Amino acid sequence: MLERRSIIDESRDFWAEVVAPLLQARFPEETAQMAAGFFGYGSEVLRLDDEYSTDHHFGLRVNALLPADVLNSKGGAIEDMLAAELPQHWRGRELREGYTRTKGVALASLEHHLTSTIGMTHPPQSNADWLAIPEEDITHIVAGEVWHDPSGQFSAVRAALSAYYPEPVRLRRLAHWCRYFSGMGVYALKRALLRDNTLYASTTFARSLRWGVQIAFMLDRRYYPYDKWLTEMFYRLPRMGARLAHIVEKAPLLTTGWDEKLALLHEMSDILDQAMVEDGLIAPHPKYRVSETSGYRLLESAYAELIQKCPGEIKATVPQWEQVHWESFHSGFVDGVDLADWRRMLVLEEER
Repeated sequence: MLERRSIIDESRDFWAEVVAPLLQARFPEETAQMAAGFFGYGSEVLRLDDEYSTDHHFGLRVNALLPADVLNSKGGAIEDMLAAELPQHWRGRELREGYTRTKGVALASLEHHLTSTIGMTHPPQSNADWLAIPEEDITHIVAGEVWHDPSGQFSAVRAALSAYYPEPVRLRRLAHWCRYFSGMGVYALKRALLRDNTLYASTTFARSLRWGVQIAFMLDRRYYPYDKWLTEMFYRLPRMGARLAHIVEKAPLLTTGWDEKLALLHEMSDILDQAMVEDGLIAPHPKYRVSETSGYRLLESAYAELIQKCPGEIKATVPQWEQVHWESFHSGFVDGVDLADWRRMLVLEEER
C-alpha cells in the first residue's frame, strides 16, 4: 500500500517549484549556506497529522536555517523578499495557514534551532554531551526531511543523532529508567495501595507505565518520542511493542482494578528484565518473590548491574529527559507575543 500523501510532500514540491528558485535567484550566496526542509515541531514531521492536526499551526511549511551571523545581516531582506514574492495561494492552499510572516517559510538561525531543542550547536562529542540532550527533543532534529543543505552542518547533527546513543550512554539511560520504574514506580504504587492513597496511586501508576515504555524504546534502540505520539510509535517497536502490547492496552483502562494494574506492572518488570538478559546487559538470575510490603523491585537489581557497567565519569550523571531547552525558549517567545494573537493560536474564542 502506498503511503498517503502528507503535507511534507506538498511542502517539498512548494520548495522545489516556488521557494528555492526565488532564493537562488535573489540570494544565491545566502542560499548556499542554508539548510531547508520540513522538520522541527508538529505531528506532521512524523507524518502523523490527521483531521485534528489542522486547527492550528498547520499548512505548507518550509523550515529554513541560516548561520546566525547571516540571518542577522540578511534575514530581514530575505523575509521581505519572500513576503512580497510568494503567492497567497498555491495548489488550493492559503499560504498563511502556518502563522508565518513569509507565507509558509519559517526562517531561523541554525544555532537557535539546535540550542532550543538539544541544547548545543554541534553533534554530541562526549558521553556527557549525549546525556545532556532531552530525549524527547531528538525527534525535533531527526524527523522530517532535509532537501537542501550544501554546508552539511545541520545534516551532520541529524546524522549523528540518527545513529542512536553510544552504548555507554544507552546503559546509563537504561539504568535511570530502571531505577525510576522500580523504585519510584512499582514500589511506590504498592505502598500507595497499602495505605489506600488513591491520588498517589493514580499519579505513580501513570508514571510507572510511561517509564516502562521508555525502557522498551531503549531496548529496541528507538528514541522515545514526544508523549502525544507515544501510542503510534510504541506499536512500531520491532520487538518490545508486541511483547508489551497486552499490558499497554489493558493497564490504563478504568475497568482494570488496582490489584490487576500492579500485577501487570510486575509482569512488565519480568518482560523488560528478560529482554535485558537476552541482550547480555544483565546476568541470568533466578525468579524472585514479590514482597508483601515493597512489591516487586526487580528492575532496581538491573539498575545496579547497569550502573556498575557504565564508565566512571557518567555513573553519577543524571540523564536529561525534560524539554528544558525548548521551554526556556518558549517562555521568552510567549513573553513577547501579543496576547490576542496568542489566544488565537490557542484556538480560544469567546463564547457567544
